[in-house]
Amino acid sequence: MSVVTKISRDERRALILESARNSFVTRGYHATSMEDIAESAGISKPVVYQHFDSKLDLYLDLLESSCVGLEKAVAQALASTNENKQRVAKAVGAYFDFIEEDRGSYQLIFEGDLPTEPLVSARIEKSNDVCGRLIAVVIAEDTGLSADEALLLGSCLIGSAQTAARQWFKSKSAIPKSEAKRLVSALTWRGISSFPMSHPATNEGVK
Repeated sequence: MSVVTKISRDERRALILESARNSFVTRGYHATSMEDIAESAGISKPVVYQHFDSKLDLYLDLLESSCVGLEKAVAQALASTNENKQRVAKAVGAYFDFIEEDRGSYQLIFEGDLPTEPLVSARIEKSNDVCGRLIAVVIAEDTGLSADEALLLGSCLIGSAQTAARQWFKSKSAIPKSEAKRLVSALTWRGISSFPMSHPATNEGVK
């Protein structure tokens, strides 16, 4: 005699999201149908529509959680130390760690196949802005640069970290992650430490 296990609405929603994530990451958005997601989750397509109005709605939910995850990772990295050289290393490392995690969140943000969808591009742009501003606050405090100048440098830092992490991930067998982090952090720190601190007690650059 088989036993029917009932799951809650929240559990079913989580199951749909996980199935959709796997499909979007492995097949891409356009090649994934709601039928594929329903089949993978072991439920009917009408049940999927009880939780999400459309495939785009489902994708945006996953993208939101991925972006929030990245933003939290960068914020935690910056808050983990008061030493600026380590802050740079931690911020760079946050991208390497995020991109390596096995759920494919980075693909939804950095390598998705919906670059021209306004809602998708707007959320990704917002996430980049959030991360850039988190770093800009630290830069502005320590250098006395204007908010716009600091944001420009913060955006440069996350852009280089993101690009380097993606490149490393494609051929990560060639360089250990710890060494890749060290190399990119060293390059980034060399540039950002050239800006003098705003504190009159020192003129040795950002430390």
